[in-house]
Amino acid sequence: MRAFDLITEDIPPLIHTDTGEKAINWMDEFKVSHLPVLKNGNFVGVVSESDILDRLDLNATLDGLFDHLPRPYVFENAHIYEVLAKMSEDKLSVLPILDEKENYLGCTSIFELMTRLANTASIKELGAIIVLEVNTVDYSMAQIAQIVESNNARILSSYIISSKESTKLDVTLKINQLELTPIIRTFERYDYVVKASYQDGKGDEDIQQRYDSLMNFLKF
Repeated sequence: MRAFDLITEDIPPLIHTDTGEKAINWMDEFKVSHLPVLKNGNFVGVVSESDILDRLDLNATLDGLFDHLPRPYVFENAHIYEVLAKMSEDKLSVLPILDEKENYLGCTSIFELMTRLANTASIKELGAIIVLEVNTVDYSMAQIAQIVESNNARILSSYIISSKESTKLDVTLKINQLELTPIIRTFERYDYVVKASYQDGKGDEDIQQRYDSLMNFLKF
């Protein structure tokens, strides 16, 4: 999925002559803490709620409040993972999306991104979850997939958590079966460490509840 596909029509950009008060009101209305700013139709940067409040004078225009603004963005062909990484790196609730000539196309929000990721990652699909602990040097998704498929199952989605302080990876697998016992036993025969498993729909219900709670928090 490309960044262009993530553009939301729900969040309009500010213009440089808008006041700090208008920016704060819009952020409150759209439940975000950042907004893109345009000048003569061109993208000039992103303004944050905290930066505006630090200036104290909410009646001043954005031009008057800021000499320059940070310009975080991604191009329209960026992959959804690149969008996620950029938003995480810069701690953004909204990220502008530009074309190759740096023309402003629109923006995406953390709410939009999480909604799309939930569908991409098969969170809503029926299945169970296994969390493996794997040495970095031993990691092989081909072998992991072979073990799962040898039990007449398949991997719906996966993600990896790594740490600079550790030589191990946490590999989380979403499997298209609710009964994981045969798969877990096979992993153990191959000396994999199964850190956690969520079976019989319990994991799905828990994740769905957490996902719904997160969406409600981001939206409201």
